[in-house]
Amino acid sequence: MTFQTGRNAVALAGVCLASLLFGLEISSVPVILPTLETALKADFKDLQWIMNAYTIACTTVLMATGTLADRFGRKRVMIITTIAFALASLICGLAQGALVLIIARFLQGLAGGAMLLCTVAVLSHQFQEGAERGRAFTAWGIVSGVGLGFGPLIGGLIVSLSNWQWVFLIHVPLAVVALLLVGIGVRESRDPQAKRIDLAGIVTLSLAVFGFSYLITQGADLAPGMRWGVAAVAIVAFVAFLAAEKVSPHPMFDFSVFRIRQFSGAIMGCIGMNFSYWPFIIYLPIYVSSGLGYDATQAGLLLLAYTLPFMVGPPLGEALRRRYQARIAIPLGLMTIGVGFIAMKIGAGVEGANWLTLLPGLLIAGLGIGITSTPTTNTTTASVSADRAGMASGIDISARLITLAINIAVMGLVLVEGIRASLQASLGAALATEELRTLAEKVAAGNLVSLTQDVPKLAGADPSGTLVHAALVDGFELVMLYGGIGVIVLAILSYLIFGSGQTQTMGKAEREVAPSPAVALKGE
Repeated sequence: MTFQTGRNAVALAGVCLASLLFGLEISSVPVILPTLETALKADFKDLQWIMNAYTIACTTVLMATGTLADRFGRKRVMIITTIAFALASLICGLAQGALVLIIARFLQGLAGGAMLLCTVAVLSHQFQEGAERGRAFTAWGIVSGVGLGFGPLIGGLIVSLSNWQWVFLIHVPLAVVALLLVGIGVRESRDPQAKRIDLAGIVTLSLAVFGFSYLITQGADLAPGMRWGVAAVAIVAFVAFLAAEKVSPHPMFDFSVFRIRQFSGAIMGCIGMNFSYWPFIIYLPIYVSSGLGYDATQAGLLLLAYTLPFMVGPPLGEALRRRYQARIAIPLGLMTIGVGFIAMKIGAGVEGANWLTLLPGLLIAGLGIGITSTPTTNTTTASVSADRAGMASGIDISARLITLAINIAVMGLVLVEGIRASLQASLGAALATEELRTLAEKVAAGNLVSLTQDVPKLAGADPSGTLVHAALVDGFELVMLYGGIGVIVLAILSYLIFGSGQTQTMGKAEREVAPSPAVALKGE
């Protein structure tokens, strides 16, 4: 082994470890949300924001990181962001309240999203030979998939063996090891012709996404005037974003690429994967623990059935893309996710529902995300010319994360409203309207033990807790139906947008490209 080969191996190990941290942080946290609800006295909205703060932060920083890394040095920016990720993880682990954890999660998302993009930039420069480059990106993709796939089990085991703090604190020593490997192995590189940052686009898009997420999550608790004010700010911010991208000499989004059918059809795949599959992973542990009665370790094992198939599906999806083109592979993958969600709804609704009745839907949905992921990434970047591949990848990632952030909030709203409607139908006039909403939010958070303390009237209206449990199941069935129908509609739209199969591109349509950061973002 030559010195250069050894140095590249060390660099690859450091980059893969950083990607593993990012993947673990996404998929290990949902399984501990029921624990956080009790430990931090967090309500349902807090739990939503513990996840959504991370996602919105990633969206905020992604578009700027590439330019910063090109200008100031990819190794330098990766080291800075990895240190920031470790510090944010430390703050998360030391948090004593939900608000502090939400703020720390936002900081962690900023650092994590930037760190992930740096891993791709570093690999692209460090490994430039064809075969070696392919092996490096394959290893990176596998390790990222391991982090995402095994995160639920690891999170559940950590909670069982120690406490929830270590789900975050474990990242600190691992980040130190990654820093050492990156410092030793990675060669510094920069682009002297790096473009300027589209600050106006970043600020306006982030404000719009945050505003819409806040409105969906907190809207019911806001006064009418405040509600309309938040809506107006979000709409104005989005319009300002469109205007900024139109006049900017270096826009984040070049909307002309949406005229390319291949690109637009694949973007529907980006939206579809994050419309139902990944937002639902935040709520699924609540159903498994409170609806089915399993502990954190058992919930983590069951979530493996949801995440692991996505590690098996990409080769199948890529084979379908090569044989039948993306216009078949992507809609088929989305349709499979939809079928999985409908199967989950059926499994949750049967008498004596348990892990066996839920398992087929989990496996089918997981396989669907795997089939969709690789064809979507390859198609968005291969549909444009080489000089626009970075911009196309940026739109790809942003479409995923924006859809994810919005649908975390929407799924939460559907869940609460489904539970509230079920409780209203079963309890009648026993509870006032405001008491029903408060009860619905507490049930949605999965805390079914102390409900009578918070809503004393419930002790007489539902002493056995049967009606509350039924309402929880009804709410989750509605969420599963929403996710299933929504992604099936997006599958149909994707197929129609792709059209008859005439490939319209601005580059070589079947050009093989290195995986984009989207491969590791939420499993895509």
